[in-house]
Amino acid sequence: MSRVSTLRLWFRPSLVGLHLFAIVAIVFCVFMGLWQMGVYDSRQQHERADKQDVPVVAFHGLWGADEPFQSRLNHRPVTVSGFFAPSSEQIWVSGKVQDNQSGYWLVAPFVVDGGDQALLVVRGWSPTAGEFPAISSTVTDISAVLEPGEGSGTPLDNDRVIGTLRIPALINSLPYNLYSGFAVSTSPVTAGGLALATPPMPDASWTNGLRNLMYAFQWWVFGLFALFMWWRMSTESVAAVRGKVA
Repeated sequence: MSRVSTLRLWFRPSLVGLHLFAIVAIVFCVFMGLWQMGVYDSRQQHERADKQDVPVVAFHGLWGADEPFQSRLNHRPVTVSGFFAPSSEQIWVSGKVQDNQSGYWLVAPFVVDGGDQALLVVRGWSPTAGEFPAISSTVTDISAVLEPGEGSGTPLDNDRVIGTLRIPALINSLPYNLYSGFAVSTSPVTAGGLALATPPMPDASWTNGLRNLMYAFQWWVFGLFALFMWWRMSTESVAAVRGKVA
């Protein structure tokens, strides 16, 4: 049978209605799946926002000197009193993206008042790693957001640049007992003319809004089923007409 005749069989009046119904059904299922996925993403964003919207508390009494970093400290905004170590003890952390531009965090040890431990504080962000901005060693209060130490990366080099802010990798490079996490400063006075670094976004549990995620996949399965049924009914109809013609 010629190609023209085959097309006529597929687009004869009795099948046009089936084609239109299949198009509407598939588009509707795709749209509903995308809508449910949007609801899932929205619930994830709300959970992240809820984790960020917590009251600022004093660092003293919140985190003991020898305590490990716990989940209750993650993304916690605090005020901490102490003084910065000499500027020569600062480090650059590479691979930090801000405003779609790769750059460096400027990190300085902050000796916590009333103790002998230092908290690594991200003073700011710079597109390049150069000379360390000067910093005052006067006792001061700063505002910051606590974060857990990062994973493995390149070690500290001769230019005092390190690949990640991994606390164990810096223990032997700094003359302080270090807390097992770090803090991202939100106080412009500590930035030394640099842009304040953006604290990492809190993680959201993938199970929050899981029902909406499952609904999204369910709608897409319905769409695939509609596509399968359209193909099966259309091909059977065309085959039946061909059989009669033959």
